[in-house]
Amino acid sequence: MTTQRRNLITGITGFAGRYLARALAARGEAVWGIARQPVALPGATLWAGDLGDTALLARLLQEAQPTHIYHLAGYTHAGRSFKEPEATWHGNLTLTLRLLDAIAQYTPAARLLWVGSGLVYGQPVDSSLPVHEEIALRPDTPYAVSKAAADLAAFAAWKARGLAVVRARPFNHTGPEQSPEFAIPSFARQLVAIERGERPPVLEVGDLQTYRDISDVRDVIDAYLALMDRGQAGEAYNVASGVSRSMRTILDEMVALTGLAIEVRTRADLLRPSEQTMIQVDTQKIRNAIGWVPRFSLQQTLADTLHAWRASGDNA
Repeated sequence: MTTQRRNLITGITGFAGRYLARALAARGEAVWGIARQPVALPGATLWAGDLGDTALLARLLQEAQPTHIYHLAGYTHAGRSFKEPEATWHGNLTLTLRLLDAIAQYTPAARLLWVGSGLVYGQPVDSSLPVHEEIALRPDTPYAVSKAAADLAAFAAWKARGLAVVRARPFNHTGPEQSPEFAIPSFARQLVAIERGERPPVLEVGDLQTYRDISDVRDVIDAYLALMDRGQAGEAYNVASGVSRSMRTILDEMVALTGLAIEVRTRADLLRPSEQTMIQVDTQKIRNAIGWVPRFSLQQTLADTLHAWRASGDNA
C-alpha cells in the first residue's frame, strides 16, 4: 500500500517535520521536502529553497507529483511574534496561500494535511469547558491570528476549490530534538548543565502559572498520519492529550526525574504580553472518528527529553 504514495512535507527539517519524514520512510513511502538549508534525512529527497519561491514550488510539484502533502512549514515562535508580526504573517498565511494556489494548479487531486495550532482558540470565555472544533476562534497573539487566518484559508480551499484539505489543530507538543527556545527543552538543557556542574543550580523560566495540554511529538506524528489516512476533507481536528497541567507542575516533574535541588527564577524577557492562562481541550473528535489515542505518558516524554540532552554533549 505504501509504494504508491508520494509525500511532500513542507517544513521537513523542523522539529515535527523530521519525525514525520522518518515515520513515512519507515512505512516505505516516497518522501520529498523543501528546506532553506537541507540536511541529511534518510529516505527523503530534499530540495533546497524557500517555500515562498513560487517557481521552485511549481517545479517541485510537477516533478514529485505528490499524492499527499503535509504542510508543516511556518513561523513557529508565538512569543516572538509580537516583535516580528510581518514575518509571522508571511510565514503562516502568505506561504499557506501560495501553497494552496500551487496545489490547485499543479496537483489538484493531492490530499493535504494543513497543520495549524490550538492557539487559534485564544483564551476561552469559560475556561472550565474544553475547547472543541466548532467553537468560535478568538486568537489573541500575532502568531495565533496568522494561524487562524490560514486555517480559514485552508477551509475555503476545500469549500470553494474542492481541494482535499484536512485541518489539524495541534496543541503544545515536545520531545527529544526540540529547540531549547521552547520551555520543556529549555528546562531539560539547563537541568543537564546543572547535573554536569556547568552552571549553578538556578533554573531560568517564564510564566509557570499557565496551564498547557502537552503531547509527545511522536504521538502527534501518529495523529497526522491517521488524519491523512482517515480524516474528512473540510474538517478540523484538535490534536492534544486531553489533559491540562500547570507549567509549574511539569517543571517539578522534570526536576524530580533528576533528583536535583534547584532555585527557580523568572525572567521578564521570557514572559509574553498576552498568554493563555488555562486551556482544556476536547479530543473526542479525533479519538472517536479517527481512532487516535496517545501512547506516551508525560513522564516518559520528559525522561526521554532529558536523556536526549544528556546524550547530546550540549553546553548550556
